[in-house]
Amino acid sequence: MYDRLKGFRDFYPGEMSARREVVDTVETAAARYGFREIGTPHLERTQMYVDKSGEEIVEELYAFEDKGGREVTLTPELTPTVARMVVAKQQALSKPIKWVSTRPFWRYEQVQQGRFREFYQTNADIFGSSEPEADAEILAFCADALTDLGLTADDFEFRVSHRDILGGLLRSFDADVDVADAVRAVDKSEKVEREEYLGLLSDAGLSYDQAGEFADLIERGDLDEIAEFGGDDVEAAVENLRNVLAAADDFGAGEFCEVSLSTARGLDYYTGVVFECFDSTGDVSRATFGGGRYDDLIESFGGQPTPAVGVGIGGATLQLLCQRAGVWPEEELATDYYLLTVGDTRAVASDIARDLRTAGNVVEVDVSGRSFGAQMSYADSVNADTVVIVGERDLENGEVTVKDMASGDQTTVPVDDFPGDRDAPTYEDYE
Repeated sequence: MYDRLKGFRDFYPGEMSARREVVDTVETAAARYGFREIGTPHLERTQMYVDKSGEEIVEELYAFEDKGGREVTLTPELTPTVARMVVAKQQALSKPIKWVSTRPFWRYEQVQQGRFREFYQTNADIFGSSEPEADAEILAFCADALTDLGLTADDFEFRVSHRDILGGLLRSFDADVDVADAVRAVDKSEKVEREEYLGLLSDAGLSYDQAGEFADLIERGDLDEIAEFGGDDVEAAVENLRNVLAAADDFGAGEFCEVSLSTARGLDYYTGVVFECFDSTGDVSRATFGGGRYDDLIESFGGQPTPAVGVGIGGATLQLLCQRAGVWPEEELATDYYLLTVGDTRAVASDIARDLRTAGNVVEVDVSGRSFGAQMSYADSVNADTVVIVGERDLENGEVTVKDMASGDQTTVPVDDFPGDRDAPTYEDYE
């Protein structure tokens, strides 16, 4: 026996049916907004991530040297890959570019609730628009995906912030501040005690008093006060945030959004509006997913300056939210018909099965030569709605037996009339 690797998961058919339903729902919502599906490699050059995040990132990667002597890694995120793809065909692609993808990623990190070493994520990105409507459309797509899953405004909230507000406020203090370090401190603010938070801001270059003033300012979240305190750059960022929220309101996502300037997103490439989705009840303690604007990344990959905004919806944390809210799909198999054969009836059963499958039904036929009782038990185990018994004696009379598995009721039906001109006949059709 071989043990499964830590941080990797097996998904059996019942679990996969629920996961597939959720992924299909999210991707269908994206398609309604015009996001086009892309496929991306699972292996990239390690240097692409080192250039973006520094040498220390290698410790978090599944990185190795391949047989050609190239330093490569299993992809830990999608954003660098799609940036590379945009740069490769930037002149030929119509703007805005709207892409979506659902696939696995890998990070060698500590396993914890909702966080695995192999994880699945749906990414949706818009390249080529700096307008507030692009940010708002990402929020609206996310809201639609969640409500399509059965969640409501009582279940989740989007905490929306702006990196330029935070950066502008930090630079407005009379101090030599490392803005990136200070923003990372803000990103940790809700996970640590206030004294530790202020200490992290002080380590980034603020005095202790300045750290306290900054922390209080963003905690109050009064945008008028913040704009006045921070000067022109902050005022412009506040206006942009307000414009995004106004557009989100027009797009139907406003009820799910609230300003939360302590939401910072730790990655350095974010440049404007950022947001995270949280369970409104607090039962799921970590962010379900997040995203934001990253206007400088395409240029840093050698492309023309191209504004961009996107979101990554993690499957594991989304599952935690849906399960908490009671809307996670049932983890069970679904079968429309089971064709139970008795005797030498394969040809007739196969004809019926083909007709039902052509109409789009899920149909199973015995392939193991089992007894009547064993076939019936199997039909029950795969949650068959209807069992069609194709037996030699019935066929002598030109009939098959149709059995409703929920009620146990059954009736005989002329074989030429099943399925007949019906796409999905049931016992009730022949009562």
